[in-house]
Amino acid sequence: MRLVGPQGEQVGIVSIDKALQLAADVDMDLVEVAPTARPPVCKLMDYGKYKYESAQKARASRRNQQQTVIKEMKLRPKIDTHDYETKKGHIVRFLKAGDKVKITIMFRGREQSRPELGRRLLDKLAEEISDLGGVESAPKQDGRNMVMVVAPHRPKGDVKGGGRKGGRDRDGEEATAE
Repeated sequence: MRLVGPQGEQVGIVSIDKALQLAADVDMDLVEVAPTARPPVCKLMDYGKYKYESAQKARASRRNQQQTVIKEMKLRPKIDTHDYETKKGHIVRFLKAGDKVKITIMFRGREQSRPELGRRLLDKLAEEISDLGGVESAPKQDGRNMVMVVAPHRPKGDVKGGGRKGGRDRDGEEATAE
């Protein structure tokens, strides 16, 4: 078998017995790295330390990923102006927080024969919030519902704020924005 040392240096081609003896001498494990190669490649390493470090790297990469959150707002085609403004305010808040918003228009009864009302409402909403987010998926009819997805212009990690500006924090001390 071909043996690789603990620092990555080539030891050469040695027998299995000699490789196991070398591993015992330096108090390390003999790990088969490439079993299908001719001759098979083995490496001297501390396998427990290797597994721990790879788990730490995996945990760090998971921590750096961001979760995509999709909020949903449901409307009806015959929505009152005040209700519409309230729902639009919620959508604006979601987009400012960096979340995607799935807007669903629910049709009932005779409303199903007039899908253009729902499309008109979604187009109006998309135009009014165009400064905060853009349409990711255009309005499409899905059975009794019409669905549109709106995504913020800037990703969630770029959203400013979150901290308090001015005022006092929990301890009663002056809060400052960094």
